[in-house]
Amino acid sequence: MYARRQPADREPDTSARPPLVRELLLVAGLFLVYKFGRQAANGHVEEAFRNAGHVWDFERAVSLPGEGAVQGLLLHSETLVHLANTYYATVHFPATLLFLVWLYWRRPRHYVWSRRILAVLTGAALALHLLFPLAPPRMLDAAGLVDTGQVYGPTVYGDTPATDSMANQFAAMPSLHFGWAVMVAVGLIVATRSRWRWLWLLHPAVTLFVIVGTANHYWLDALVVSALLAVAFAALRLPQPSRARVYLPWPSAAEVASGVAGPGAAAVASGAPVPAGATALARSGAPR
Repeated sequence: MYARRQPADREPDTSARPPLVRELLLVAGLFLVYKFGRQAANGHVEEAFRNAGHVWDFERAVSLPGEGAVQGLLLHSETLVHLANTYYATVHFPATLLFLVWLYWRRPRHYVWSRRILAVLTGAALALHLLFPLAPPRMLDAAGLVDTGQVYGPTVYGDTPATDSMANQFAAMPSLHFGWAVMVAVGLIVATRSRWRWLWLLHPAVTLFVIVGTANHYWLDALVVSALLAVAFAALRLPQPSRARVYLPWPSAAEVASGVAGPGAAAVASGAPVPAGATALARSGAPR
């Protein structure tokens, strides 16, 4: 019994594509839940700064490189700082949205898997934001870092973090900027077959450089979200496509004699070619 191998870049399997309206409502609902959840976690100022001190001390204790080394590279050029701030402010959501849209139309099976991974990752991140409020390194005096968004612009955050109604600035752990970027890269690498697909890893690499260099995240924020992603990948496997089974293309002599199945019927039904001599072999009553 043989299985026919499907081409890598086949046409989209429309049967795997969920209804568009349902997906739009689902993704929008998940986004709103996340935004309102982050707002609910806002305001824990003292706890957020206390946790920031613990994270900073832990990173130094385990000899992680200082975030200031990365920021020093950015501060050599005001243009580079502007580019990093712009990348942080404008790439995160649009890149993830375009990733999901492309998968929905071109790789529906990968879309469902990726959407599930992102939903689980975001839910776990929201729980950590509620349980472990964390001030970013740009706010921590001990770090001695520059708030590049406020100093050079552009920034997505308000001047007073404690009363910022647009975003929870004390939700640094884990970094969804980095987590979503890794998922976009992994999802596109898995869903495509181009020899250049590994270049998608540049997206999380640049994102990591940006979030640390702009002092919006600690190294530990990226490490924690990577661990959460690893758990999500292990728990939610990409479903394998159904493959048509192709049976040996000749029936038994008894089937031929009774007229139940003609020679090569199984192969014809599956679209497989009938080997030469199969008909004669079947008619002769030879064993399969």
